[in-house]
Amino acid sequence: MSSTQVTLHAKGIVFTEDSAIKVRDFLATQGSDAETAGLRVGVRGGGCSGFQYQLAFDEQRDGDVVFTDHGLKLLVDAQSLAYVDGSTIEYVESLQGAGFQVVNPNVVAACGCGSSFRVADEEEVSAV
Repeated sequence: MSSTQVTLHAKGIVFTEDSAIKVRDFLATQGSDAETAGLRVGVRGGGCSGFQYQLAFDEQRDGDVVFTDHGLKLLVDAQSLAYVDGSTIEYVESLQGAGFQVVNPNVVAACGCGSSFRVADEEEVSAV
């Protein structure tokens, strides 16, 4: 049986202090195990600019790329990593409501409502 080792040169994904507090609070109220659970950051095709973020609390899965920040896990599937690498997860409270927001340095265009985005090299990155 042979195994394949993949080396990633990723910048990672990080939380702001406020977003880390919100994630920690949510995991605690759900009774989730912080050893295996975290915030999943994903991307799917759609929206007026081409891609949309998918953020959800989830358990770690085989094939996930896992980043740890503020003692919390950020779970990213390998296909989404190229689109969100280097991002910061913020927690924002506004008149429209409260929630997590991805501050993504890879974005070159976003829709007016901020729910979809486009990256510069999307032709070079494999489809999601």
